[in-house]
Amino acid sequence: MNYYIILSQKGAIIPRIDNKHFYTSAIDRYGITAKGLHWHSQKNQMLRFDAILKLLPDNLSGFSIGDAGCGFGDFYLYMEQKPKKYIGIDSLPNMQFIASKKTAQKIILANICKEELPKVDYYVCSGALNILTRFETYQFIQNCYRSSKIGFVFNALYGNKRSKIYNYLNKQDIYKIAKSLGVKNISFVENYLDGDITVVFLKTLS
Repeated sequence: MNYYIILSQKGAIIPRIDNKHFYTSAIDRYGITAKGLHWHSQKNQMLRFDAILKLLPDNLSGFSIGDAGCGFGDFYLYMEQKPKKYIGIDSLPNMQFIASKKTAQKIILANICKEELPKVDYYVCSGALNILTRFETYQFIQNCYRSSKIGFVFNALYGNKRSKIYNYLNKQDIYKIAKSLGVKNISFVENYLDGDITVVFLKTLS
């Protein structure tokens, strides 16, 4: 795997940017809104949610879903048909607090790249990969995929750009990750938003 790790002189992994400052500064400026999560607009956020829903079963009532990097719990609120069980996960305490209040669902505080996650049928992720390093991206996807019983649906910034802030993946990157994890089936949703792609990694061929 050709994923880079940024190291300090003592060998510790250095985050691309300060995750807490990145989001709290936006919340301070825009409040509990889509822009407070660094979405360009609520419309863009919803387009990503729609792309994720296309890769999930039409009837979610019989499935459990873990929302990795759940933010304010907006994906749960957006779903017209609720899953039988929903668990939100975020690494920032203020996100956990807000999502708990907004959704009245179980919201866990955890580092998704490193900590053990609860087992659910599907994990989903919208936007949480955007500022990770490549190594963190692999850890995040690996943990969500392995903690899912059926599969992991996620979206990412798409392309070959190299940015000091944002994390872009192309299909070659995605297929390399899938191969290393033994993914059985991959599907994509594209052309819903410039520079974006949504992917599902499934554990079975059907």
